[in-house]
Amino acid sequence: MSLVKSISGIRGTIGGTVGEGLNPVDIVRFTAAYATQRRAALPDNRKIVVGRDARLSGEMVDSIVCGTLLGMGYDVVNIGLATTPTTELAVVHEQAAGGIILTASHNPKQWNALKLLNEHGEFLNDAEGKGVLSIAEQEDFCFAEVDDLGHLTHKDYLPQHVEDVLALKLVDKEAIEKRNFTVAIDCVNSVGGLAIPAILRALGVKNIIELNCTPDGHFPHNPEPLPQHLTEISDLLRTGKADVGFVVDPDVDRLAIICENGDMFGEEYTLVSVADYVLTHTPGNTVSNMSSTRALSDVTRQHGGAYSASAVGEVNVVAEMKRTGAVIGGEGNGGVIYPECHYGRDALVGIALFLSHLAHKDMKVSELRRTYPAYCISKNRIDLTPDTDVDAILARVKELYKNERVNDKDGVKIDFADGWVHLRKSNTEPIIRVYSEAATMDEANSLAQKVIDVVNS
Repeated sequence: MSLVKSISGIRGTIGGTVGEGLNPVDIVRFTAAYATQRRAALPDNRKIVVGRDARLSGEMVDSIVCGTLLGMGYDVVNIGLATTPTTELAVVHEQAAGGIILTASHNPKQWNALKLLNEHGEFLNDAEGKGVLSIAEQEDFCFAEVDDLGHLTHKDYLPQHVEDVLALKLVDKEAIEKRNFTVAIDCVNSVGGLAIPAILRALGVKNIIELNCTPDGHFPHNPEPLPQHLTEISDLLRTGKADVGFVVDPDVDRLAIICENGDMFGEEYTLVSVADYVLTHTPGNTVSNMSSTRALSDVTRQHGGAYSASAVGEVNVVAEMKRTGAVIGGEGNGGVIYPECHYGRDALVGIALFLSHLAHKDMKVSELRRTYPAYCISKNRIDLTPDTDVDAILARVKELYKNERVNDKDGVKIDFADGWVHLRKSNTEPIIRVYSEAATMDEANSLAQKVIDVVNS
């Protein structure tokens, strides 16, 4: 059994003993700690939004979280089966003190998590997250007396989410409807099965081929939207039955795109293509994390904007976007963050903007993909022992490559003329992640291996 505690929440496998799995006792403890932290931050706001994906454990976790919040004196707006971005938007619309999203994102079915939001519908920052962990460790919370218990209400926020997306100026429903796209989708039998058909119908897409859209939590394949897991929809596209394919993870904050010929558009290029469209109409700055493709920087410069790289993690991307006034940003895992809607990764926004872009370009998806710089990312790892001094390793790499462009904001990233390598310690495993990018996969692997050899020497 596993239980991972971080500033963004608590994540674990269902069951096990206290402190070693995600079980009712630990769910109560961390929910109460979060409520205590929110009370200190916003003492006059006693409302929390709760939404969940369709995991098998979702109903159990949802009942405990909502009951605990009521017991802490909070009014709970339970939005039921809802995407992560829907929950984020609901916090803002409800003017709540925060929100809890019950999802383990792309993790397999035995996992679940409590993802914690502030009053802006954004993930807790470092100080706030550490505060929750400290309160949970000390069990420093006090439950409400009977007259002060909270009240529970149920709402469906998907229609509001769809309305917010359609209201965006760059979402061109008329152009999308005119193209009469046939769209195939794979929603891994989670909440995307509710949300993605809804947004497509609202955009005027009449021909939808639905794969795995029953939100029952029985994932038909590994839920992380990577090429090796997406053979069913890729094979469908190869038959020529659809113009484009969309795949989301269980909580619908990541978007993978499949070309009309069954080829992967490339998860890294979801953000690149959407950014190209946004920058065409609203020139400005962009942000992605340090492990994302250089293609976003290239496209941003072509539009006259400035690109910035943040540390890995959505909260860091959002902070950098706000600092630089970025008009679009996100992460290379298919996460699109469009501030005109909200500061959170949102596959519904990504689909609406991508289809608008595709409709305006009047070309096939594979043709659109070829208009962008071609890079390949290699993802490697260095296994660590308990005695490994990671800081010393990173310092040595930084020193050896001091004549290159080096960024130590999050681990060490070395920018070469023809590619880059990024080393960072994992927050969840005893490894150093080594990501590299170049024009070909062989070149990317070679760049990574050179740095790995330095480390191992």
